[in-house]
Amino acid sequence: MNKQLIKTSKFLSLVLRHKPEAIGITLDRQGWVRIDVLLKAMQENGRAIKRSTLEEIVETNDKKRFAISTDGLSIRANQGHSLDVELDYAPKKPPAHLYHGTATRFLGSIFKEGLTKQNRHHVHMTENRETAKQVGSRYGKVVLLLIDAQRMFDDGHIFYLAENNVWLCDAVPNQYLSEDKGG
Repeated sequence: MNKQLIKTSKFLSLVLRHKPEAIGITLDRQGWVRIDVLLKAMQENGRAIKRSTLEEIVETNDKKRFAISTDGLSIRANQGHSLDVELDYAPKKPPAHLYHGTATRFLGSIFKEGLTKQNRHHVHMTENRETAKQVGSRYGKVVLLLIDAQRMFDDGHIFYLAENNVWLCDAVPNQYLSEDKGG
């Protein structure tokens, strides 16, 4: 993805996950906005893009952050919202273990309080160590946490799987966490 597409993708993440009011749009309860409304608002706010550019961003985003509705009329962010939206994911049984990348400076509070969703709707986890490392490296010296997802699930915790293969849950209590020493 070229620099301009990355810049536009980051702006779309801001608008579709956190601040739709930045360009004067409103998301519905499931986080969708009509594409024609989004494109018009972006143009009116000095960020005009073509529909083909929007589609290219959706198709080429390495984290699959966005989805276009099956009828092709609307778009939303797949997860990571700080807004009150209902993504309507069905509960799903997770794999035995999941990973979460974070910075070493957060370990003390994480092992005390567990993983919390902070200002987002869910805690984000992955089946892939490399993905977890990439995410965690954004915040400092990275450490991988191993989540005993099977035990959590057996104990009644609910998991969801977003369209972009990010696993979601409300919280990960500290008793299900350990530092991953495997890689």
